[in-house]
Amino acid sequence: MPKNEREKIRHPALKGASEVALARLASFPELIPNPIIEIDLEGSLTYLNPAAALKFPNLREAGQQHPILAGLLSAVENDQENSFVREVEVDGEIFEQSIHYLAESDLIRTFIVREITEQKQVEAELSQRDRLLQAVAEATSYLLAELNYETAIDKALAVLGKAAQAHRVYLFENNPHPVTEEMVVNLRFEWTCSDYEPSVYHWQDDSAQAFGLSRWKTALESGKSISGLTREFPTTEQELLTRCGIQSLLLVPLRLDEKLWGYLGLADCSCERQWSKHEESTLLAMAISISGAKQRQQVEERICYQALHDLLTELPNRLLFNELLSNALPNAKRNDESLAVIFLDLDQFKSINDSLGHTLGDQLLKSVAKRLRDALRAGDTVARWGGDEFTILLPRIHQIEEVVHVARRILQAFENAFYLEGHEFYVSASLGIALFNDDSSDAETLIKHADAALYQAKDAGRNNYQFYSASLSTKTPKLLIMEKSLRHALEREELVVYYQPRVNIATGKITGMEALLRWQHPEMGLVAPNVFIPLAEESGLIIPIGEWVLRTACKQNKIWQEGGLPSLTIAVNLSLKQFRQPKLVETVAMILQQTGLEPRFLELEITESTAIEDLYFTESVLQKLENMGVRLSIDDFGTGHSSLSRLQLLPLHNLKIDRSFIQNLTTDTKVAHIVKAIVGLGRSLGLRLTAEGVEKEEELEFLKSIHCEDVQGFLFYRPLPAEKATEILLNGGVTS
Repeated sequence: MPKNEREKIRHPALKGASEVALARLASFPELIPNPIIEIDLEGSLTYLNPAAALKFPNLREAGQQHPILAGLLSAVENDQENSFVREVEVDGEIFEQSIHYLAESDLIRTFIVREITEQKQVEAELSQRDRLLQAVAEATSYLLAELNYETAIDKALAVLGKAAQAHRVYLFENNPHPVTEEMVVNLRFEWTCSDYEPSVYHWQDDSAQAFGLSRWKTALESGKSISGLTREFPTTEQELLTRCGIQSLLLVPLRLDEKLWGYLGLADCSCERQWSKHEESTLLAMAISISGAKQRQQVEERICYQALHDLLTELPNRLLFNELLSNALPNAKRNDESLAVIFLDLDQFKSINDSLGHTLGDQLLKSVAKRLRDALRAGDTVARWGGDEFTILLPRIHQIEEVVHVARRILQAFENAFYLEGHEFYVSASLGIALFNDDSSDAETLIKHADAALYQAKDAGRNNYQFYSASLSTKTPKLLIMEKSLRHALEREELVVYYQPRVNIATGKITGMEALLRWQHPEMGLVAPNVFIPLAEESGLIIPIGEWVLRTACKQNKIWQEGGLPSLTIAVNLSLKQFRQPKLVETVAMILQQTGLEPRFLELEITESTAIEDLYFTESVLQKLENMGVRLSIDDFGTGHSSLSRLQLLPLHNLKIDRSFIQNLTTDTKVAHIVKAIVGLGRSLGLRLTAEGVEKEEELEFLKSIHCEDVQGFLFYRPLPAEKATEILLNGGVTS
């Protein structure tokens, strides 16, 4: 240092100035508003400015345990630079701390640059919003993409819980109580963080009122949320939440079609957490996504239900029944058990539909379905096969008496009347039963054999049950298929009535029509009457079919009369079973009343063999019909073993000569003499004679010569549909 400089320093005035500057410099840390702290490398506090002492009053006592000093020595040792910045939190406040290592004095000086609590809160809130928005997007993706609703909800709640940093996420549902049908609350789904176990208290099958949560229900139904600290809730609610270990709760409504169907909630179990508006809006957004997934699930379940159930009776349909039966067979084999399939058909259900309408018929089917369910054991299944047919699966059969007991209970279920809209019905059922065994070893065969046994029950007089036996298999598959199709022919409107005119020989005018049944099968085409009529007779279907023919013919005749056409008689054949049914007279009277046709325009025909089977019974029934005013006729006369002397005891009006005589009339003189004798005797008894099957002019001429009044046959008209018959009548009904 030069001499003059050294002298300046030694100058008293300069020396005073330096001390003032040093004093000012020394007082600077004391006056600065930012806290300044110094420690040595041992961690001992060497300096604390007033701002630091004021801000952190317990700093000296806490020493290195204080957040400002905690980890400071190790941080300096690990840092490569002499200066760095870190963030510290003290009593909920966050500070930015600048740290400097003074190597020349072996001191660590730290400055509290600024408090950044509010900034950090804003950053934390923004970060949380980002997490929650991302969670909603991710959860919505699960709800849309995951086919399994329950799996999707589990994933969505887990994503939400982690993003919201909650301890529990709840999804409650409102459901009808299984017994009382009152709306009750159920905890349907729950997610818990790893530190907590699932809820011990399950909130199951109790109403909101029973839980003491009526206030919640009212608020949530109005679209409001439930939010707050447990200690701030009413006492009853506090007790419930405390029991569940919840310190704060946020709950929002789950709504679908403007109705409250559940609640979605977040719970904190460790601290009293104030839920932000953003957390509430996020939970509401999640609730909308979950409600959308719920709606999709309901639609899918409804579609699945409709695919597997009958919509009228809500019973399983044939698809589901086949699936249940296929699943039950391996279990029966494995457990060395049997099972039974019952095919059930309502007796004469078609007549109810025809007389009272399909609406009432549908109500009856629903009532029948309920009675069948009530008659079965737990674990049995009843399905609607179609129309008025039902199938029943009885699994786990060990003795045949178990099946008999169920069959009898089913028949007993039909003994009481059905009351529908002021009407009283008595409906019976026929049951066919097939047991799982070597003869019926698979689902398809079991159903086929139960169906075959059903026909046997019908043949046995209805209102009974029959077990399948191997002897039923003698019928050809084609015949069985035709029998089954015939049972549905009326329901599917495949049966039609044709009309063959009856012509007076002398005048050429049409004096009557004979109603003839035809079956137009969609696959087999026009089935010949001589094929399906015996099947109808054998199965008992001839009774409802014959009743339909009678009603249709009377209705058509009334239509002709109301259309101004000449009044004529409509002839309807009665089969043996029809004729011998107990309520024939009542049925005829009912149909005449319903159609408005006068009895004198109806002619009922029975065959000669039917008439003579029980002359006393025949006379009694025919007398009642004649008293009613109905005309009566013997059809196919000459094919039986009777005589006119026996038939003269009956109140008859017409006699029809069988076509087998007419076919040989001009080629066999013996036949000609027989026909002449029949006509002569018939006329002497006051009967009107009609010859059937007239196809040739020479046949007509012979009949005319012996004074036979009327003829039917292809020479004049073939059987005609109603439209064609109407055209002929409109044209005058005269044959040249």
